[in-house]
Amino acid sequence: MARRVDRVALRNRLYGFVPPEHGEVVLGHRRVYILPTRLGWLFGGTLAILLVGSINYALALGFALTFFLAGLGLAGMVHTARNLARLGVSAARAEPVFAGQPAQLRLLLAERAAHDRPQILVRHLASGAQCTVELAAGETVEAALAVPTARRGWLDFGRFALETRFPLGLFRAWSHVEPAARCLVYPRPLFAPLPPASALEACGGAHAQARGTDDFAGLRAFQRSDSPRHVAWKALARTDELLTKQFRGEASAELVLDWALAPASDGAEARLSRLAGWVIEAERAGLRYGLRAPGLHIAPGRGPAHRAECLRALALWREPQ
Repeated sequence: MARRVDRVALRNRLYGFVPPEHGEVVLGHRRVYILPTRLGWLFGGTLAILLVGSINYALALGFALTFFLAGLGLAGMVHTARNLARLGVSAARAEPVFAGQPAQLRLLLAERAAHDRPQILVRHLASGAQCTVELAAGETVEAALAVPTARRGWLDFGRFALETRFPLGLFRAWSHVEPAARCLVYPRPLFAPLPPASALEACGGAHAQARGTDDFAGLRAFQRSDSPRHVAWKALARTDELLTKQFRGEASAELVLDWALAPASDGAEARLSRLAGWVIEAERAGLRYGLRAPGLHIAPGRGPAHRAECLRALALWREPQ
């Protein structure tokens, strides 16, 4: 453990920053590193051969060609480092995703030195996701990377590399950035029918007020607890899709999606996935629903904000000690 901490401290000292970095990060010249590429080493070897041949045979044109190419290579090295230096980097907010879906990280690259910056490669070190962007003078460009997710909870994106080989490809300049960016990963939803009303009532998890039948308001997906009298049989005959009629005077049921309603054979993660699927289905059906799990209780409600609150609670759930 101590050796790993020493390695991390050495890496942070080498790259010149301590993560995570908040706000916009401007890549100073001391944070931009540069080395020859394979083509650059071949180019240098060719220059060495030209120089030796020019010395042996006293070729004035050979000297001129050698020093001209050497100057061209040095100018290319300056422009390669300049393509990254003084570049502003910041992270935009990442929207929550479900486990198994790629998290979309958006990096904002801002040109601060009033010149174009072609061929900048942005790469996520942990996953290898990458994209290439180009910036005009004074422009801010968004680089979107799809980072894979495996488990629920907070996903810290970690370190990124910005790299360029412009203009000649003889040198590779790069810099590392680790912004304070993370993404909330919801449990992978397990879609299953909502618990029947009888099971909910046995657990004290559902109640419905008197249903009105004033005016027809539309159709919604059929739930197993719906009365056969409200089934849209004509729509079923036309589309083979089972739908339920809704009325403006109808009061929606209030469901409490309870941890105890999941099959006993499910483990903790499977129960969370089932609850996430129930939350999505209940929201899609327009029901009022709450959530109950060990150490967690959310009162019934509905709407995008309530759905996000329930899924966030499931993503961050920890088993009580």
